[in-house]
Amino acid sequence: MSDFRLVLSGLGRKPVRTGLLIFAIFIAFLIYGVLAAFQSSLENAAGSSSSNRLVVANRINFTQPLPLAYVNRIQNADGVVDVSYSNWFGGFYQEPRNFLVTFAVEPESYTRVYSEFVMPDDQRQAFIANRDSIMVGRSVAEQYGWQLGQQIPLSSNIWRRRDGTSVWPVVIRAIYDGKDANTSTGSVFVHFEYLDEARAFANDTVGVIQIVTADAAENDAVASRVDALFANSRAETETLSEAAFNAAFIDQQGNIGLIILGVTGAAFATILLIVGNAMAGAIRERTGEIAVMKTLGFTSGRIARIVVGETLLLALMGGLLGLALATVLTNTLGSIPALNQFFGGMRMTPEIAVSAVAFMAALGFITGAVPAFNAMRINVITAFRRI
Repeated sequence: MSDFRLVLSGLGRKPVRTGLLIFAIFIAFLIYGVLAAFQSSLENAAGSSSSNRLVVANRINFTQPLPLAYVNRIQNADGVVDVSYSNWFGGFYQEPRNFLVTFAVEPESYTRVYSEFVMPDDQRQAFIANRDSIMVGRSVAEQYGWQLGQQIPLSSNIWRRRDGTSVWPVVIRAIYDGKDANTSTGSVFVHFEYLDEARAFANDTVGVIQIVTADAAENDAVASRVDALFANSRAETETLSEAAFNAAFIDQQGNIGLIILGVTGAAFATILLIVGNAMAGAIRERTGEIAVMKTLGFTSGRIARIVVGETLLLALMGGLLGLALATVLTNTLGSIPALNQFFGGMRMTPEIAVSAVAFMAALGFITGAVPAFNAMRINVITAFRRI
């Protein structure tokens, strides 16, 4: 009889217990898969990062403005290839519950710096040329059924116009797609000049300034030069890599990575105890059987492999089922335009799947180690005396 058939025989001895163990592992990897995909989607929603892009923000906090005049000074700094700027708009459509991730941007430079936003050139030129225009992501346009050339009332919960209203009539002149699946299409971009010339306060200021450097190796030097330009000024700056700035933005929502580690760690620790204890009990129940196997010539190493094989197969069966359902759930949620707007295309990535399988293997080996050791130590004579 092959070792695999012996493994299946051992698991089939008490199918209810085996089913419950598989279900516990299934739940743990379902939770892990969904939470890991959620974390990945938040990183995408914060914006794809480029190794040679830097973000300049107010040293106090990135919610504090910077003078628009900083842009020209930064443009002339050594190592700076291109510059753009943006401002949080805080938009919504018709009702506050229809929240939109909206930024006011300088359209020509912003679409040049963020080349991952793909659109026909005539749409890009229309967005640049008309101050009352907006550029919207494909997922947002599909969510609300928007079409090119359509005028919509875009409201802001931050910026009021000089006439006292907070409604900004805009025309959709560009709809962009992402260059790949990791590029979120859940944002809306307003022409910065349209905002700046009509807002009731904070004119001639921007939220953050984006920099493109000649080489990622020069990032630290460029960041130091830029911050030195505004040292001891009324609005000192802090220049970070785009990846670091995005990470800081995500941290404003809470340490998602720590939450995922805590939840999955607690689940796995519980499963280790449950599965390990169940397998140890199973080995005690099969003391006589193992003694017979040793009498028939089964080595201690082979018996240990069979025991570990049982726990490994348990972990893989429950884990792969949980990961499969997590994949279905995350891909389904990621296809909903309203969620794609905030979560950047929630989906199961190959990296998450590989890490999950590695956890399954580790879980199987760890939970089987003690029972396998106990099985190897069983003395044939002592075991027969207990039967």
